[in-house]
Amino acid sequence: MQIWRFIPLIEVDGKLQMAIDEWLLSQHQNHNHPPTLRFYTWNPVAISLGVSQKRHFPSHWQHLTYQGKLLDLVKRPSGGRGVLHQGDLTYAVITSHLKGNLDQVYRQICQFLILGWQRLGVNLDFGQPEKQYLRSPNCFKLATNADLVDIQGNKFIGSSQLKKGKFTLQHGSMLLKPDIKLFESVFNTLPPRVIIPNILSLDDIIKTLTEAATECFNCQFVIQPLSKEELQEILNNEE
Repeated sequence: MQIWRFIPLIEVDGKLQMAIDEWLLSQHQNHNHPPTLRFYTWNPVAISLGVSQKRHFPSHWQHLTYQGKLLDLVKRPSGGRGVLHQGDLTYAVITSHLKGNLDQVYRQICQFLILGWQRLGVNLDFGQPEKQYLRSPNCFKLATNADLVDIQGNKFIGSSQLKKGKFTLQHGSMLLKPDIKLFESVFNTLPPRVIIPNILSLDDIIKTLTEAATECFNCQFVIQPLSKEELQEILNNEE
């Protein structure tokens, strides 16, 4: 059984969240850091852009505001389309023990999300590839075979990957309580309507998904928040 690190929920700005994910991948690849699972939220609200999308997104995104503040535009190190980070929960998995191509690794990692959400009352399965995906700036507009949809086909979890040989960073957004008006102003469409039990708290969701990850990855988690020294190193790398 592998020992994994679990980093408790962090809420900071999107640029720092992406720097943390990249740092964890680098530490795992180069400094014998253990595989890691973490969950986080974005403050302030942001739109994250896939690595190949950084120059190709709707111009009005640069002028959108939420609660009187401009939305952050944040570059992800991974691929995919634009994701609005408001009312969502993001997960990140950093590992190197999974074999297979990019699609196979996606499917292996996503098993903990399928199992965990099933226990929370939401049945999910993989989406089907759609040719129009690359034409849409909205990650949640169309599903690919790397994304998870409910039984009505509504996309609920959009994920993307950065691979460096056998070392993988996969992170993704779970659309929990989107602000409908904001979502519509960003993407000119309504958010997917996935029915989530109202009684679920963020703590309930994280606890259940972490228990599912323990089973799916056959691992034991050691709870270890980012230390002040680690955070300072990440901030130094970000500058």
